[in-house]
Amino acid sequence: MEKFLINGGAVLRGSVRASGSKNAVLPILAATLLADSPMTVRNVPDLRDVKTTVQLLSEMGAKLEHDASGVIQVDSSQITEFTAPYDLVKTMRASILVLGPLLARFGQAAVSLPGGCAIGTRPVDLHIKGLRALGAEIEVEGGYIRAQAKRLTGAHIVLDMVTVTGTENLLMAAVLAEGTSVIENAAREPEVSDLAHCLVAMGAQIEGIGSDTLTIQGVDSLSGCDYSVLPDRIETGTYLLAAAITGGCVKVTDTQPKLLESVLLKLEQAGAVVESGDDWVQVDMQGRRPKSVSLRTAPHPAFPTDMQAQFSALNAVADGVATITETIFENRFMHMPELQRMGATIEVQGNTSVITGVSQLYGAPVMATDLRASAGLILAGLAAEGETMIDRIYHMDRGYEQIEQKLTQLGANIQRIAC
Repeated sequence: MEKFLINGGAVLRGSVRASGSKNAVLPILAATLLADSPMTVRNVPDLRDVKTTVQLLSEMGAKLEHDASGVIQVDSSQITEFTAPYDLVKTMRASILVLGPLLARFGQAAVSLPGGCAIGTRPVDLHIKGLRALGAEIEVEGGYIRAQAKRLTGAHIVLDMVTVTGTENLLMAAVLAEGTSVIENAAREPEVSDLAHCLVAMGAQIEGIGSDTLTIQGVDSLSGCDYSVLPDRIETGTYLLAAAITGGCVKVTDTQPKLLESVLLKLEQAGAVVESGDDWVQVDMQGRRPKSVSLRTAPHPAFPTDMQAQFSALNAVADGVATITETIFENRFMHMPELQRMGATIEVQGNTSVITGVSQLYGAPVMATDLRASAGLILAGLAAEGETMIDRIYHMDRGYEQIEQKLTQLGANIQRIAC
């Protein structure tokens, strides 16, 4: 099993390019199942979850070509298998995103109940309820969601809670449904909008993109298109935090700062000098110790839950006391005990953590518990005195492309070792 070994204390400086968004490319790859002609997807990051999705599509009968430049060509005209098996789905919750496209285009689907990071419950029942409203017959048996429909029909769906993958699944199902569908309380995350724009490029008719109400006029078929995935806002934010926590200056290119407004505001509150253009953003701490910043996670455009662990690490070494409230996932403080092992002063009270900054963290052996917790621990290791060993880094490989190479490029002392 591989681990990260970090020798902390280096001040990070330089420039790094943002990769394509993990949370955008996975639903877009699932959407290729809707196309009756070949499709090209660009700016695809080299991630474990992408490889899992490619394998899943291949086993269904899709023909795929994946080159080293981040371009995947998918031909889904000859799909013969309509099952997403447990062996693949257990490692990645996003596998459930094939449910809507398979059902909409082929009238049948069997998807194993999803796995992924153990950070809390995800509302799979909302996917099922919405698909039933569109006319699907669904049974959950033997650990599988089994669905069928002759052709889905438009419906008015009000989601009980905001769900990103639920919105995406229902959106992909509705584009081929007969008639008009309305999805209310839809997720507004940029990755949902990116999927919607991709579907429009394929021939879908969608109104309200970026809002909490999506109106879809179903069409008979969709065609393949050439589409480039948007940059990863969470990866961008993580590298900016690497500058903030080490007192350095990092510029991220090929990104979209407008998608990070809530994060950039918190960095400014922490004392960073933030500059940005259309496709770049820079954080300069000018050698200063960060100030504590309190935050509350919530659906977009509020502060993203996927940046909570990184700010937990920043607050651990900041000047002052910060309160972090997690409202999205009930089990997303598992990195707090690991930060405490490094000397952080943290009190967890339900879904709220109170972090009193210390002047110095110290290297220690720690364990990653989920994808974003991994990033938080890496940031803590960069700021710590001495050597930090991070175990279970396979979580990191699910969502960050070549993170050790990019951090090394910025001056970090980090290496991947086999144990």
